Amino acid sequence: MENTSTTDNRIEFESRVDLSLLTQRISEIKQELSKVIVGQQKTIDQLLVALLVNGHILLEGVPGVAKTLTAKLMAQTIDTSYSRIQFTPDLMPSDILGTSIYNAKNNDFEFKKGPIFANIILIDEINRAPAKTQAALFEVMEERQISLDGLTFVMDEPFLVIATQNPIEQEGTYRLPEAQLDRFLFKIGVEYPNLEEEIAIIEKEHALVNEKKLNKINKVITPTEIVDFQKLVKQIIVEKKIIEYIAALVINTRTNPFLYLGASPRASIAILNAAKGFAALNNRDFVTPEDVKEAAYPVLNHRVIVAPEKEMEGITTKDIIHQIIDSIEIPR
Repeated sequence: MENTSTTDNRIEFESRVDLSLLTQRISEIKQELSKVIVGQQKTIDQLLVALLVNGHILLEGVPGVAKTLTAKLMAQTIDTSYSRIQFTPDLMPSDILGTSIYNAKNNDFEFKKGPIFANIILIDEINRAPAKTQAALFEVMEERQISLDGLTFVMDEPFLVIATQNPIEQEGTYRLPEAQLDRFLFKIGVEYPNLEEEIAIIEKEHALVNEKKLNKINKVITPTEIVDFQKLVKQIIVEKKIIEYIAALVINTRTNPFLYLGASPRASIAILNAAKGFAALNNRDFVTPEDVKEAAYPVLNHRVIVAPEKEMEGITTKDIIHQIIDSIEIPR
């Protein structure tokens, strides 16, 4: 009887998800980023979760809060291809996707790949480019492939787009449609540092002297490892009561009188995947209600619209989402 119990315990243990290597690599990435980045722990965690669950990120914040720098440094920790595209009003779809060029030697057209052909793509000021260029980008983000001139190019894995936008300066910008915003797993608001963090930022900058920030960051993870980790995170255990909790949160956005537009089932799936990512980040092979709470706001805040009359009263999506989270009973 005792042997059977031991065997049963062993079987249960072996069926669990081994996150030891993932935890080690995440710790190494955070250690590298801490050489330059001060604070922003929540933003870094959300970027890492997006990487683990294969989702794109929209970073929003005023100029100078290290949106671009954080994205560049995280890309630097990965031994993979990286490209940065500065969106401008005159940017055309071919400028990011690529174009066919006539080769006189071969008497034929050859496709020259654009900067979107990389594993990590940083889009600076995504709302600066016109709708046609934005649409071309969002199509690649969703389909993870490009079809041009009768040819189809599948994007290499991992494929992560990190886009930034400035919420203050709106002159000369093109607002991102709600349907396109849905392509982003998270919308992350990057906030100002506090006093202690501000002092640490100044001290680190002073200590650099002539050394470049990027030179301080080492590559600690490979694309193959990331793809393996993404498959591992999908195996994280989710109990039915957690699934019901996610569904209740999303359904509430559709019936909430303060919201003009609620979240779609895509948001439910995004919360599920992101919650798995947060569980893995905390070295757990099962999702808790806290993981769902952690995922809910960055997933929902760009997928819902406040009713106009409530917006005039100064009520924000943040207020409503947190009210929804607090009102739904936590599963036990």
